[in-house]
Amino acid sequence: MDKRQAIGSWLSGPRAAAEDAGVDFGYRGEQLGLPEQGPGSIARPGRRLGALAVDWGLCLLIAYGLITDGYDQATSNWALLIFLLLHVLTLGTVGFTPGKRLFGLRVIAQETGTVNPWRAVVRSVLLCLALPALVWDRDGRGLHDRLARTVEVRI
Repeated sequence: MDKRQAIGSWLSGPRAAAEDAGVDFGYRGEQLGLPEQGPGSIARPGRRLGALAVDWGLCLLIAYGLITDGYDQATSNWALLIFLLLHVLTLGTVGFTPGKRLFGLRVIAQETGTVNPWRAVVRSVLLCLALPALVWDRDGRGLHDRLARTVEVRI
């Protein structure tokens, strides 16, 4: 191995180095029994972030327009509370928020396919803490999804 290969493997990370060595990780969602592409496959990070931005913007707009007079810390706090309520109510009933529906995503439970209200509460509270959503597994699921035993898939 020359210096360029050693530096390249270090820059691209341990997964790329293991794949170069012949390790097969499979595709995202393979361990969960989900298809590789199309409806029912694991949602990609870009769509997930887009849906999150739409939901947050909607909650911020509601807090700014209906609850507070101007934009200050109270507006952000109200927006977070509205965000939590929006996620708990919509995920526990229809399985998606307005942002997720706009981006063609849905949250399902691993075993049953439908998210019960308790799983929606666990997932939503952990999502509002933000840190669990930043820790991902090899399937692209955040820690909030793993603990609630849910998966965000494409419709």
